[in-house]
Amino acid sequence: MSALTPRERSILGLIAVLTALAGLANYQTWAAVPRFAIATLALAGLAWVVSFATEQLGERFGPGVTGMLQSTLGNLPELFVVIFALQKGELVVAQTAIVGSILANALLVLGLVIVVGARRAPDGIMRFSTRLPRDTATLLQVTVFIIVLLGLSLAAHDPASHHVNSISIVGAICLLVVYGAWVVPYLRDDPAPVSADEAAAAAAGGPPGALAAEVSPSGPRLSLRFTLALLLVAGVSSAFVSDWFINGLAPAISQLHISQAFAGLVIVAIAGNAVENTAGLVLASKGRSDLAISVVKNSVAQIAAFLFPLLVLVSFALSTTLTFALAPVYIGALLLTTLALAQITGDGEAGAFEGWALVALYVILATFTLYE
Repeated sequence: MSALTPRERSILGLIAVLTALAGLANYQTWAAVPRFAIATLALAGLAWVVSFATEQLGERFGPGVTGMLQSTLGNLPELFVVIFALQKGELVVAQTAIVGSILANALLVLGLVIVVGARRAPDGIMRFSTRLPRDTATLLQVTVFIIVLLGLSLAAHDPASHHVNSISIVGAICLLVVYGAWVVPYLRDDPAPVSADEAAAAAAGGPPGALAAEVSPSGPRLSLRFTLALLLVAGVSSAFVSDWFINGLAPAISQLHISQAFAGLVIVAIAGNAVENTAGLVLASKGRSDLAISVVKNSVAQIAAFLFPLLVLVSFALSTTLTFALAPVYIGALLLTTLALAQITGDGEAGAFEGWALVALYVILATFTLYE
């Protein structure tokens, strides 16, 4: 295993400095905006560390497992941010952070990945397996089904609207069961990565199906022990930085005159999902379409059908309760996003203009939150 490159050492050193500065700014109560800005940069930097380490770990597995690993570990900052926000009574920030994560990945990140992937393709069309996009659309539809029904019930003030907590608990349990029923066979069926030598041997007459997985251009450069150490340090650091991030959020948005909705939907969502932002774009630029789509789509599915319901259940042990009851504008945004995803990625191919269409939807939505 080769050592870290000089560039990678420099980046890791910079992230360590930013993390230390974020702690110093929090405990010495620096001015609100600089304190919030440093915590945001540190959170995004730690997400990059998780992305980098998981990519090395994922070289030992297929695109499905790799995408799942990056999504799971990449969502750690988001998990901590929402928990600390709920503990401090910031319900709007918690809600918009979750919804924003789904929308940021499904619209902004996926859109940019498609643009990059389409431009990388010889004919301008990015192609990928249809299974994960279709599965993601199904999981998102189940989540949105609960959210839309609850929104309609609250708007109509019918008898069920007085039992939001109970409905949310049942809905959360159902979502977790559905997610578990999907993820186990999905990971079990994931093909192992194929090395360049194995690919050449299969092309020369190897066993059928030997080229089912993407060719991995290079094996892991870091030892398993060092990779796991990076993941552990980044995960623990994310927990601390997320707390510092929430501490600086309220005074910062007050000074900057931006809404809590914009802070949660845009700032928190983008900073907390830096893994998908970074990994998806890098993989798409390398022509690894299936893996790029896997990273982003796994994150959308996991946040909607696992992280959201899990946080709903966990919140009943915290000072503020999170439910599936959302503002009408976010219900509409989630429903329309689900339809857009099924339309654009359901056939296993997408052009650059479709990627830009997804990005445009996110920009329009972000503009709405400025005035919420």
